Amino acid sequence: MKTILSVHWALIASLWYFGNGILHSTTVLIQHKGKYDRELLRLLMDGHVLMLSGAVVFMCWLMMLSKIQCGGVISIIVAGFMILYCLMIFSFLKSYATMAISIFLIIASIKAIYSFPNIYNIMQNYK
Repeated sequence: MKTILSVHWALIASLWYFGNGILHSTTVLIQHKGKYDRELLRLLMDGHVLMLSGAVVFMCWLMMLSKIQCGGVISIIVAGFMILYCLMIFSFLKSYATMAISIFLIIASIKAIYSFPNIYNIMQNYK
């Protein structure tokens, strides 16, 4: 159970989000015919959101490896918004894997936050 809910879910999620962003943007550019317009920009922004989310969650993974609580909090926020994003596009793209990975990331991040030392207690020693 310890390895199932490890902080490495952040690495898995970051690679999944970033990889899907690259795949999405590449597919959009290959399939797009015509000039640069609002529709192309909107589709490219979807890929950009995925890539940015992957990059942010990767930094959260590095923070959680260093036992920094903010990494867990930020990854919960990103995963929550990724679930919301998947629900918004669910009618035409069923992203079950992304939602499952995001849920596991939230659970693993909550577990990590409670297992990390409290930064407030640590900083009290430096008053």
